[in-house]
Amino acid sequence: MFPLKDAEMGAFTFFASALPHDVCGSNGLPLTPNSIKILGRFQILKTITHPRLCQYVDISRGKHERLVVVAEHCERSLEDLLRERKPVSCSTVLCIAFEVLQGLQYMNKHGIVHRALSPHNILLDRKGHIKLAKFGLYHMTAHGDDVDFPIGYPSYLAPEVIAQGIFKTTDHMPSKKPLPSGPKSDVWSLGIILFELCVGRKLFQSLDISERLKFLLTLDCVDDTLIVLAEEHGCLDIIKELPETVIDLLKKCLTFHPSKRPTPDELMKDKVFSEVSPLYTPFTKPASLFSSSLRCADLTLPEDISQLCKDINNDYLAERSIEEVYYLWCLAGGDLEKELVNKEIIRSKPPICTLPNFLFEDGESFGQGRDRSSLLDDTTVTLSLCQLRNFCFSFFSLIKTLQIHKKSCIQSNLPHSNSNNELSAAATLPLIIREKDTEYQLNRIILFDRLLKAYPYKKNQIWKEARVDIPPLMRGLTWAALLGVEGAIHAKYDAIDKDTPIPTDRQIEVDIPRCHQYDELLSSPEGHAKFRRVLKAWVVSHPDLVYCECITDGHLPSLAYACMSAFIPKYLYNFFLKDNSHVIQEYLTVFSQMIAFHDPELSNHLNEIGFIPDLYAIPWFLTMFTHVFPLHKIFHLWDTLLLGNSSFPFCIGVAILQQLRDRLLANGFNECILLFSDLPEIDIERCVRESINLFCWTPKSATYRQHAQPPKPSSDSSGVRSSAPYFSAECPDPPKTDLSRESIPLNDLKSEVSPRISAEDLIDLCELTVTGHFKTPTKKTKSSKPKLLVVDIRNSEDFIRGHIAGSINIPFSAAFTAEGELTQGPYTAMLQNFKGKVIVIVGHVAKHTAEFAAHLVKMKYPRICILDGGINKIKPTGLLTIPSPQI
Repeated sequence: MFPLKDAEMGAFTFFASALPHDVCGSNGLPLTPNSIKILGRFQILKTITHPRLCQYVDISRGKHERLVVVAEHCERSLEDLLRERKPVSCSTVLCIAFEVLQGLQYMNKHGIVHRALSPHNILLDRKGHIKLAKFGLYHMTAHGDDVDFPIGYPSYLAPEVIAQGIFKTTDHMPSKKPLPSGPKSDVWSLGIILFELCVGRKLFQSLDISERLKFLLTLDCVDDTLIVLAEEHGCLDIIKELPETVIDLLKKCLTFHPSKRPTPDELMKDKVFSEVSPLYTPFTKPASLFSSSLRCADLTLPEDISQLCKDINNDYLAERSIEEVYYLWCLAGGDLEKELVNKEIIRSKPPICTLPNFLFEDGESFGQGRDRSSLLDDTTVTLSLCQLRNFCFSFFSLIKTLQIHKKSCIQSNLPHSNSNNELSAAATLPLIIREKDTEYQLNRIILFDRLLKAYPYKKNQIWKEARVDIPPLMRGLTWAALLGVEGAIHAKYDAIDKDTPIPTDRQIEVDIPRCHQYDELLSSPEGHAKFRRVLKAWVVSHPDLVYCECITDGHLPSLAYACMSAFIPKYLYNFFLKDNSHVIQEYLTVFSQMIAFHDPELSNHLNEIGFIPDLYAIPWFLTMFTHVFPLHKIFHLWDTLLLGNSSFPFCIGVAILQQLRDRLLANGFNECILLFSDLPEIDIERCVRESINLFCWTPKSATYRQHAQPPKPSSDSSGVRSSAPYFSAECPDPPKTDLSRESIPLNDLKSEVSPRISAEDLIDLCELTVTGHFKTPTKKTKSSKPKLLVVDIRNSEDFIRGHIAGSINIPFSAAFTAEGELTQGPYTAMLQNFKGKVIVIVGHVAKHTAEFAAHLVKMKYPRICILDGGINKIKPTGLLTIPSPQI
């Protein structure tokens, strides 16, 4: 998006055609409202950026099929030049024509025709350059099918458009369906406008609409349309005095037969613009964030960098993109409907005035006439940015003052505060409040905008800031950065065949209408089409995997496909194999162990009533919880999910269960089934907070899965594990070493209640330091507390020969009574003292360690785990200690 600069934002409104309530589509479902269809088609318009086009920003849907469109706006237009009733100079006419054609040419490349070209829709910025407004109205309304008013203005419509008549394609048989207007119809409209500028007044002022249309159709039988128009309006003398280039341009634009009329692209290359075209440099779209071209290729800086920020009175808002400005305007209290009401564009009516028309037997009628609000009010209301500009000025002035003050304090060795006053305080508020705070969001948007422009160089910094929160406006690009998306994603997506029919097409067609259809964009036909192409692209590019209805959640086409291709291998690796039962079963078994690890009481209860994860958790993990929560909650959940590794979804699942803990413990199997068939409201912020806590308490290897994505090779060849924190850009699943967990058969995994942890995790948790390839114990201060307790269940003789420093010995053979209770001994109090911390069971017989751990879980001891490989895994490290003989 281009910066706002000196432009304004404007809003205009219109109504979509209302559909009958008693009619259904061919699939038996209610028809999609026309306003939803328009909203879906509008989205492509937001991506079309060009200096000669007013940037579309947003569309909102109101009551009774009302739509409000927000777009870039300029106060002046060609209408103002015509009001002066003076002919415009020929050089200016040629420049205007060339700039209009630049905009039309770019639109045509995207398959869009203006059709509503008129003097008041050709705006002039403060430098006098052209900007075309309302160029997307014809496209978003499906060539006028979805509204009750015609698109275009009678005086400027091309003859072939008038000849077709004004009607909807739905009113006719397919064989008689009129063709939509092409690019050449805009050339005719441009010709009429240029003619008016040359003569200094509007045409057809003395004729009503029907006479104008009849006159335009009679031009078919004349040889020179330009001369006939000039004679009809008494301005032949003015036309004859025009230069040959202008007359030639007007004649080509006003060619009656469209087959002989040039397109905007052809006209721009004509010799009539030989003197004008060198004045303009061809437009090149700036390189996007994810592309193979250099984003800084056209970057130019002044020789003196200080010139960039020399003036504290700059209009800071002008340097932000129009999308950012509109977002901040809304946060600052902007209300589109209120703005339109204030300008009397929207008029409320008393209920009595909305009664229908009654017709009595004598022919007399009472009630409403035709409601003119269903017609198009072409007025564009300028949205006031004064309050927002003043706010930005105050904000940036304060920031500069603080920076100057801080610098002076440092230079003079005076004490100064590192806090950022109110911004620091806002960061501690709940997320939903932070997202509505204008000042906080402005600060975050600017920060993320700069970091994303430096991606992937600033990937670590993006990761760090995303741990705080992600501004909603920057969420899409930030997610892509967190997933490591790079390269020319658009070219890769476009190269995939998304049109050839494949067997899964039918299943995709069935699934998409079931996916978050309360969302206006996802429920629109355009949203369905984009969604379908993203899913099909993924299926076609992954022939070894099968389509599953549960993955039907996506975003924007090429970026969505790239994110999906990075997301699925990380969190859903091999979930969509043709035979994925072993992958799913392993995943659910690990999840069951996580429940026992963090909440043994809940785990015991669920196992006793037979309410296993297979009955409720499969949709959770197949869709990464999009099946469970609405989109506004998914956004916040995924903001954190994308910061964790592949084991983080287990913690989210446990956090959901813990919010429902009391109800689950109080209910039996049938009640739990009913509870999950209509899941109660989940506090998503609490869920995120608790899942992070669970994640940090979970040893890295406790969630090891044989079928997880293989870890990427580490750049560190020393064999020592990375010490990067969990939630950081360097938080991949750790590479395998000699001390890592070993794979075991699925049946053995299912037989164990508690998770296994690797020897390297045990060493990390015991706070041992590296010596060579392995680690040795660290001296602990008196105040330091161990993070875990190691329980060695071997017999006393084996324990004395060598054990892990700080471990206690509870021989398995005498640990429990016949009733399954822990026998009393000196270690009982120590176990109680460590209840709530990680307790690792160590032995040399896997069956015994699993049974011992299961007993502790039955006794409601949390965070119980087993050392994978037993004591034999530690022996080669040289870390076993032998107690000193007592004298």
